[in-house]
Amino acid sequence: MAIPRDTLELQRRRDALAQEVTELHWDLGGLAYEMAIRDHFRLDVLVRRAAALQERDAELAEVERLLRMEGDGVAGACPSCGSPHSRGALYCWQCGTTLMERLPSSATGEPDGSTAVMEELFARQAAPAHDSAASSDD
Repeated sequence: MAIPRDTLELQRRRDALAQEVTELHWDLGGLAYEMAIRDHFRLDVLVRRAAALQERDAELAEVERLLRMEGDGVAGACPSCGSPHSRGALYCWQCGTTLMERLPSSATGEPDGSTAVMEELFARQAAPAHDSAASSDD
């Protein structure tokens, strides 16, 4: 059985990202070590490097998740930036584009979302509280 081309591309991307994340870990650790031995920390530099590592690590996690889901054929691509996304994703993890339109539920009875059942439950809860308040006033 041949491996689909999309799966091969994801595997290549995963391998490249894993290598890049490993190198970024080493670089960040080495940078922190060098700053420590010189007793001169530049927090802005550390934060920038850590942010780059975090970004690549998030991308790697998403690609790994997509590869796990690939067997079910549930992956897609963002129409805006082309980044892969999993089934059911509401927003693109890379650019934030909305992937699914959220429609109001047909289960609500009224446009504002309230239902007769909920109103009745609230009325029942309010009635005993009102009765006890009235009896304490006497």
